[in-house]
Amino acid sequence: MVTMQDVAERAGVTKQTVSNVISGRVAVRPSTEARVRAAIDELGYLPNLVARSLATGNTRTVGLFVPTVVTAFYADLVEAVEDVLEEHGHHLLLCTTRRDGERARRHLAGLTSRSVDALLIAGDQDLIDHLPLLSHARFPVVLCAWETDVPERYPVVTIDYDHSGYLAGRHLRELGHERVAVLASPAHSVRVEGFRRAFAVDGVTVPDRAVHMAPEPSFRGGIAAAHAALAAAPGTTALFATHDVLAAGALVAAREAGRSVPRGLSVVGLDDSPEGLLSRPALTSVALPKREMARQAIELLLRDRTASGSPAIPRRLLRPELVVRDSTGPAA
Repeated sequence: MVTMQDVAERAGVTKQTVSNVISGRVAVRPSTEARVRAAIDELGYLPNLVARSLATGNTRTVGLFVPTVVTAFYADLVEAVEDVLEEHGHHLLLCTTRRDGERARRHLAGLTSRSVDALLIAGDQDLIDHLPLLSHARFPVVLCAWETDVPERYPVVTIDYDHSGYLAGRHLRELGHERVAVLASPAHSVRVEGFRRAFAVDGVTVPDRAVHMAPEPSFRGGIAAAHAALAAAPGTTALFATHDVLAAGALVAAREAGRSVPRGLSVVGLDDSPEGLLSRPALTSVALPKREMARQAIELLLRDRTASGSPAIPRRLLRPELVVRDSTGPAA
């Protein structure tokens, strides 16, 4: 195994100089740093990360909690977080709750004793009741993709989910739709309220009976919820799904029900995910700024690690935008 001493001898410097170049804590002359990095590359030296973390108290590892990696939203978010961490020279430790409250509790309890520099919690499902477990954590915590009320003690970078529903609603309302139905997951009540608010501006009410909960947050769940909505109100001219995987299922249900999209039925989703791009017709959707959310959340985490004093707890709310494609049109 190549050692730091081997690198020092090849570069003609001391072992401490090599350590300074690798850690970046002490300034080194550019010409010296270039020789050291060239020696590292030539010899294929890999720093002993365990030894470094013991010496510095810094593992350069950030934990990330997500409910699942099966859905496109969280899969994209995980990749975005990992990309930003790599830019900052950090590594990712991923934990999934799989929408299981007890599993979430065990992971959080275990993480407080593990060596991470910071923790990012994405999505509030299954976790909000267990956040007190982090009250004695020795690392900063930031929340993102948080849809319910945010606990006061934690910084958050999230999306204006209410406005995302509003954008979908205004789009359909401007196309003349009044008889609409919503296909939703239980965790998406904020999106539904935003959608209803868009119609209320014109004095149009979206009643409770027009909101259909999908039996599962999946393609099949979207098919089932859409069939239920169209059976309950055959005169429905538009469907809004609180995420794209449900909308993709709704497009299939529309075909099965003999409803032409968009001429006879408009469908709009939320996420702007691959399911929508690959569907036929291409899905109108509300795009959520996942990559920007990941970037701001990680930068906030890493800045928080070195911040001094007690600044105000940051609350950042990012705006979604409507992407109009082929699945929506004027009301029949």
